[in-house]
Amino acid sequence: MEQITPSRLAIICNGTYYGDTEIKDREVSSITTDSREITDGGLFIAIKGTRTDGSRFINKTYESGALCCISEAAPEEVYSISTDGTTEDGRLYNNIEEWLSGRAFIQVKSCLQALKDIAEFYRIVCATKIIGITGSVGKTTTKEMIASVLSEHFNTLKTQGNFNNEIGVPLTLFRLREEHELAIVEMGISEFGEMTRLSKIVKPDICVITNIGQCHLENLGDRDGVLKAKTEIFTSMAADGKVYLNGDDDKLVQIEDVNGKKPVFFGTGRNCSVYADNIVENGLDGTYFDAVTCDIRIPLHVPVPGMHMVTNALAAVAVATGLGMEPDEIAAGISKFTPVGGHSSIIKTDRFTIMNDCYNANPVSLKAAIDVLSSVKGRKVAIIGDMFELGVNEKIMHFDIGAYAVKKGIDCIVCAGKLAKEYVAGVLAIDGSHNVLYYESTDQAIELIGTIVKDGDSILVKASHAMGFERIVKVLEDCK
Repeated sequence: MEQITPSRLAIICNGTYYGDTEIKDREVSSITTDSREITDGGLFIAIKGTRTDGSRFINKTYESGALCCISEAAPEEVYSISTDGTTEDGRLYNNIEEWLSGRAFIQVKSCLQALKDIAEFYRIVCATKIIGITGSVGKTTTKEMIASVLSEHFNTLKTQGNFNNEIGVPLTLFRLREEHELAIVEMGISEFGEMTRLSKIVKPDICVITNIGQCHLENLGDRDGVLKAKTEIFTSMAADGKVYLNGDDDKLVQIEDVNGKKPVFFGTGRNCSVYADNIVENGLDGTYFDAVTCDIRIPLHVPVPGMHMVTNALAAVAVATGLGMEPDEIAAGISKFTPVGGHSSIIKTDRFTIMNDCYNANPVSLKAAIDVLSSVKGRKVAIIGDMFELGVNEKIMHFDIGAYAVKKGIDCIVCAGKLAKEYVAGVLAIDGSHNVLYYESTDQAIELIGTIVKDGDSILVKASHAMGFERIVKVLEDCK
């Protein structure tokens, strides 16, 4: 990793260097906070978590080939943890100096801050153009859509999994190498100030905001608060940076300029710079439409259902055209898109079609998923669980979803979780005899789910991640 050496790390982190002076100027090969992922010549940052202290694994990482470790503990403390100098492979060291021979150790006040400081430095060193993506709903899917398109032309790095917070974002940046032309970094927050800190690390050249929804309202208050928190992404954006916003979002359209420049809006409305025309929904097989800009029209097929997927695709078109990509490259990238597991993925078994959307849920994303389910033929089953972090109006929001599901023609609605009682109330307020079932927990729902579903059902599975609805998906997959 260019310019990342133990001596420079000590300066970046304002830390104290211990160990072998002969290796102070060797570049580390990689950076991780997971001792199981250390590579030969790598750096291990011993984050202190709620359940374990990373410093307990420093000796293991040295034995696995780590060049340098960063810890809040002093070296003598870490040395004593290693069973009086005996390592996992049984080797005995006579003193700390011998233990640190060929190794570097840096003591800091905060490993978390060190992680962020190193990431900020490394981002400056790397010449890669970075696209920062945030929003209340669809961050991961939009990130994957943009990556699918840009990879047709550029050597592209993207956030893996849900590495979108103050630990995950630095770890994403540490994967950058000289060959990467673009990086797509997902940025998630739950409180004011968090996006400002992420923006300082990422320093995005391009900013994309998917929408402003009802997320983390216990900290952000209302959608105006969400807008304020999300737009902190602009605070450390490149001076010549570009901004792409969802023009169908009533909050985002209020943004008239960023750093003196007008944003580029994408959406289904013709008032947007990039919009969708001739939309033809084809059920679970996806959607056909034309993406239209000021001078080109691109026929596209999004292979995943839902109008929200059209919006995600338009974001990719907007960014790609801004980067000079050709229409055939863009169309190819959209057609190859596949969602991350748990994010609107379709699973077909011998008995059912399962809409696996269990990674997370909020009112906007759940209504979008119900819309997709309502478009399919045959019996429609929605298995829905609690939506968390919605603030003081959480019960009303759950009630509204229950009513919405009935209005959209969902035949059977299975509700699980303490807040899910409000789904039931919403269902019965519209139709007192509707087929709705309630279970207090995910475990209770799992016990009886096999008796509820029928051959040929199309089944939506969606709830906030903490509900563990991926277990319901597994049960449905295994149903014989």
